[in-house]
Amino acid sequence: MRALVTGMAGGLAQRVAEHLLAAGHEVVGVDYRALPPLGGPLADIKIYQANYNKTGIEDVFRWHSFDLVLHLGRVGNLKESAGKRFDLNVVGSQKIMNLCLSSGVKRLVVLSTFHIYGADPANHTPIYEDEPLRAGFDFPQLADAIQLDNMAYTWVYRYPQVGTVLLRPTNVIGPTIQNTMSRFLRLPRVPHVLGFNPMTQFVHEDDMASAILASALGEASGIYNVAGSGAIPWRTALALAGAETFPVPSMLANAYLRVSSSSFPGYLLNFFKYPCVISDASFRAAFGWQPARGLRQTIEDTVEQSRRERAHAGG
Repeated sequence: MRALVTGMAGGLAQRVAEHLLAAGHEVVGVDYRALPPLGGPLADIKIYQANYNKTGIEDVFRWHSFDLVLHLGRVGNLKESAGKRFDLNVVGSQKIMNLCLSSGVKRLVVLSTFHIYGADPANHTPIYEDEPLRAGFDFPQLADAIQLDNMAYTWVYRYPQVGTVLLRPTNVIGPTIQNTMSRFLRLPRVPHVLGFNPMTQFVHEDDMASAILASALGEASGIYNVAGSGAIPWRTALALAGAETFPVPSMLANAYLRVSSSSFPGYLLNFFKYPCVISDASFRAAFGWQPARGLRQTIEDTVEQSRRERAHAGG
């Protein structure tokens, strides 16, 4: 099959592209960001720079006939303005889905996030796909993510001729991932919120790539969580990462984290206080998927390079 992968500047999209190539499929990539030349198995694939909400993405569909579209390019970077995130995530995603319909694409995978459920003291465990999305009440930073998810949710049932799968993964981490959670785990010293130690989930980038591939090549459609291997307390995760941790009072935590990281998303603070543990039983049943890596290996793979660099600097 010929597949279009959006978000190709990201580590996860690149891992998915590698999995597709290894399975014998043709891959075309696109991102709104400029990409340096890629090496290894991705060196020879065609990659375009195009905003998802502009005519450039129409040209990509005009120049290629896609069987499969993997829309992995949700913009979560808070350094981008809210208006730009809305245009890319909501307007752009709508354009991509409309192009899938008009171009005869047979399979569409849209990557959302479990953050839209929100971390809240009222959450029960686990959270299933039909639960309300609490995050939108307090954090406008997630408004565009919720709109994207709702749009794809509706699309699943409105246009069954495009077999659409909407995925809501937990924290995706790994050696090539540069999201906030992966960067946090790599730090030598990480604060925790005094009096809180919520259960936390992670999925390895390679397991997430295999989950995306399973949903792309499967037959089921619908909305699915992807949770990885179990859940552990946040401070246990930090211990596995080899990080020194220290308490910060809740009333000071947000200010502290924003000073230490200008790109820290405010909504993540609640995930360091309250549970948001999801169930992916439906996904496993629909696609026969299982994660290949346990939590210890997932965390250790994520921080291994930074550990070696710290050891080298200290030795």
